[in-house]
Amino acid sequence: MIGWSGTRKTLTILAFILPTLLAILLFNIYPMLYNVYISLTNRGMFRPNPDCNDALNPILEPACWKFLGHTPPESIAEPFRIMQPFYENYVTLMGKLFTRDALGGLLILLIWLLPLGAAWWFDRREGRQRSRTVPSTVVWLVGLAIFVGLFNPLQVSTALARLLDSGPFFAVIFRTILYVLACIPLFFALGFFLALILNNPYLPGKGLFRVLLILPWGVSTSSAIAALVWQFFFREQGTINQILQNIITGFKPFAFLNDSLWAFIAVVIVNLWMSYPFFMVTSLGALQSIPHEQYEAADVDGATWWDKLTKITLPLVRPAIMPAIVLSSITTFQMFNTVFMITAGGPLVGADKPGVTEFVMVYAYKQVYQTRAYGRMGAFAVIIFILLFLATLYSLRVTRITKGAYE
Repeated sequence: MIGWSGTRKTLTILAFILPTLLAILLFNIYPMLYNVYISLTNRGMFRPNPDCNDALNPILEPACWKFLGHTPPESIAEPFRIMQPFYENYVTLMGKLFTRDALGGLLILLIWLLPLGAAWWFDRREGRQRSRTVPSTVVWLVGLAIFVGLFNPLQVSTALARLLDSGPFFAVIFRTILYVLACIPLFFALGFFLALILNNPYLPGKGLFRVLLILPWGVSTSSAIAALVWQFFFREQGTINQILQNIITGFKPFAFLNDSLWAFIAVVIVNLWMSYPFFMVTSLGALQSIPHEQYEAADVDGATWWDKLTKITLPLVRPAIMPAIVLSSITTFQMFNTVFMITAGGPLVGADKPGVTEFVMVYAYKQVYQTRAYGRMGAFAVIIFILLFLATLYSLRVTRITKGAYE
C-alpha cells in the first residue's frame, strides 16, 4: 500500500468527518447556544419577535438570517431583547430560594438528611476494610432511626412547606426528585425479584414467562398510547373502580386522578409497569454470569440464603445494576409522555402553583406552550441541563469504576 500524506490526506479526512461535524454543530451545539441566549432575553407572549439589529440576533436567530432569504419579521409588538441584568430570568426562577425563610428551610432539610449521609459514608468506609467492625444493616438502621426521630424536633414539615411556597422552581424540582426516589427502588426490587425467579434452572415454562414479563418493555416504545390505557383504568368509571365494585359490596367509585396522593401513586405504578423489564433483563444477565461454584462453596460453609444474597449475589450484580440505576434515574427525571397523558400535571394545589405531578418536563411544556414564557423557560432548561450533565458525569464515573468487573 502506497503511503500518502500532506494536504491531500488532510482534505480526505475532513471530507469524511465534515458531515458528522456539521450535524453535531447544527443539531447539538447550535440549539444549546440558542437556548442559553434565549434564557438571557425577555422573549415571551408579548415579545415574540427579535430585533435583527440587536446583539446576537443576526447570528443566532434564524428569522434574521439574510443568507436564507429571510426578511426581518414585522410586528407592532416590542421585540425581545437581552434583559438588564442579563441573569434576571435566573433570579426570577431561583431568587426566592435565597430568602431567609427559604434558606432556613434548606438548612433544616440538610440537617435532617445528615444521618443518612453519615450512614452512607460510614458504610462505605467499613466496606473498604478487610473485616467489618459494624454490620451494614446496623449502620443503616441507626441512620434511619435518627433520620425518622429528627422529623418532629426539627419541624421538617413546616420547613418543607416554606420551601414549597417559595416559588414553582423548588416545588417542581422537589416533586421530580421525590418521583425518582419513589420509582427507582421499585424498578430494581421488582426487576431483581423476577430475575431471581427466572434464573431458577428448574422453573417450568421459563421461556414463556420471559416473553410475557418483557412485554411491557415493548409496549413502552409507544408510551403515550399505553399511558392513555392506564388513564382509563384509573378513571372514576374505569376498570379499577369497576373491579373494586364487584369485589367490595357498597364500594363507591373513587377519583384516583383527582386525589393528590393517588395521582402520584398512579404515575409511579404506570412507570413501574413500563420500566421493571429493563432491570429484570439486566439483573438476569448479571445473575447468569455468576459462577455456580461460589454458591456451592457457600453451601459447604453453611451459608443461609440471606448470606448468599447479600455477600455473593448483590455484590457480583452491582457492576451491572449501578449504571442501570443511574441511567434510569436520568430517564425518570425527564419523564413526560406517561405523566402528561395520565394526569397532565394535576391535580392542582392552588392558583399559580404547579400541580402535584407537574414534574420538570411537564412544567416546562406548560410554561412554553401555555404561557409562552420562552425566556424564563430557557433559563429553566439551562439549569436542568446542568443538573442532568452532572448526573451524566456521575453515570460515566460509575460505569468506569465497574466496567472491569466482568473482564
